[in-house]
Amino acid sequence: MATKDLRFFDSDAPELLPDGLPRRGMSVVAALSEWLVHVNRRVDGAWTQRYEHGVPVGDLEAVEADGTTGTLVHFKPDESLGALSLPEDGGCAYLAGVWPQLDVLVEARRG
Repeated sequence: MATKDLRFFDSDAPELLPDGLPRRGMSVVAALSEWLVHVNRRVDGAWTQRYEHGVPVGDLEAVEADGTTGTLVHFKPDESLGALSLPEDGGCAYLAGVWPQLDVLVEARRG
């Protein structure tokens, strides 16, 4: 989360995402966020870590297992990016539909 995804970042032919844009790795989202909290749940354990402006804040912390697996990411885009808007044309629904195993929840909170 805090380093370039070396598999894709500097690749001449990076893997393309379903929207046609090149894959750059989760570290880009972390770096452009005021804060980001990443939770991993696996069969053999679960952990979380918080990042601020792409830099880990503290160590990995164990999370109590709840019988699920997967990854959950919450983040707040840095205000220096300017006003952000969500696509009104169903863009989020389209992207979520490309990966049927992915649940996408977008909550826009102002103020």
